[in-house]
Amino acid sequence: MHLSSLLLSFVGGEIVDLVLQTGAVAKSVLVILLAFSVFSWAVILSKWRVLRRARSQSERFVRAFRKAQRLQDVVSVAEQFRPSPLVGVLDGAIAEFKRQMGTTGGIHNPVAIQRAMQIASSEEITRFERNVPWLAITGAVTPFIGLFGTVWGIIDAFHGLGTAGAATLRAVAPGISEALITTAAGLAAAIPAVIAYNLIIGSIREFASRNDDFALEMLNMVERQSPPQGNAQPVSEVRR
Repeated sequence: MHLSSLLLSFVGGEIVDLVLQTGAVAKSVLVILLAFSVFSWAVILSKWRVLRRARSQSERFVRAFRKAQRLQDVVSVAEQFRPSPLVGVLDGAIAEFKRQMGTTGGIHNPVAIQRAMQIASSEEITRFERNVPWLAITGAVTPFIGLFGTVWGIIDAFHGLGTAGAATLRAVAPGISEALITTAAGLAAAIPAVIAYNLIIGSIREFASRNDDFALEMLNMVERQSPPQGNAQPVSEVRR
């Protein structure tokens, strides 16, 4: 354990020394890569918390929805599951339900309710996707930024080699090792961003599919609960 700690300290110290010895261009590249990495990790952690909570609340909300006998029962408990995107879909359905009940006293256009739920579902998915493209940008751009720093460092190293006139590996190796630091930093920023992007997009697609399924179940309940045209229930019974 003591030996591994010493080794880690040595390796870390070597890397710090290499970073400190890099030129102004390489340092600028490393600062840019650090900014990309910090922001991408902020997006990753934020989305991980949001999606985890949304998944948990969606499961609870679906159980409560399927146990409910009346539409009013679902509406009355929906607020406690607000992190779930399904609640937003429910809001869209209830808003259109109220409009139709207020004008004709009954449900005369179920397709409009379905469209309202589709719009609400799209808004919820858009909310989940906010800032996620940044991860794709980070994964695509940072390796090339790191490569730019490496190429610049190698040019600088060979230029110094030509000026010194000593064509030996010992003369050129320090400059090349310093230059390669930027490539390593670019990959360190890109790899977590690419992995997280694919995982987050997969989760968002799962939520989109779940929203569509819930919208169909919700439409079935609305059609079952809606009164005949001439025997409408008061609008006030379906409210938050």
